[in-house]
Amino acid sequence: MKILNLYACLGGNRYKWGDEHEITAVELDEELAKLYQERFPNDTVIVTDAHQYLLDHYQEFDFIWTSPPCPTHSRARYWAIGANGKSPIYPDMKLYEEILLLDYHFKGKYVVENVIPYYQPMLNPKKRGRHLYWTNFNLPSDLGDRSAKVCQGKDELNRLCKFHKFDFNRYEGEQNKVKIARNLVDYEAGKTILDTAMGIIQKQDLNQTELF
Repeated sequence: MKILNLYACLGGNRYKWGDEHEITAVELDEELAKLYQERFPNDTVIVTDAHQYLLDHYQEFDFIWTSPPCPTHSRARYWAIGANGKSPIYPDMKLYEEILLLDYHFKGKYVVENVIPYYQPMLNPKKRGRHLYWTNFNLPSDLGDRSAKVCQGKDELNRLCKFHKFDFNRYEGEQNKVKIARNLVDYEAGKTILDTAMGIIQKQDLNQTELF
């Protein structure tokens, strides 16, 4: 399949997707993009705005995974209002723009992943573990997600390095390493979701073939 992986970061979701697919990853942070390319040398990595890239290229792919930035939606930021001088900000509605675009215009299978927000989420997501997923196909109730077993605390970064099988100390950019590591989707969940979408697509292709 031709796969588009948006806001790709270090490819937590992609780790167990294998090399049989044609994967395009889009990441704005040049340092993250460089590390992603080293980790997945067969993927095409593009450094640009993922939101605009989706609008311009969504028709070119069979499967799209997008994980728009979550801070403005997160409960953690909402709870922090008033602390450390933080004030309310508008939620970044690009999340819902992408869901609506994919749901009404994209012919393939898609996943939009984000955090559980501080408000009642819109457009009927599926809650799995500590994530919400908007999809146009049914997800298994158990994604095999191991992330709930990783607790914050002492030596968190080293534990996350082992958990995601990546040394986050290699990152030399401006973002917080622990935050990057926390935000990665568990690769077991990523594999389960892609396998589910592939099974549906293959079944649809078979049914279409049988019509002729």
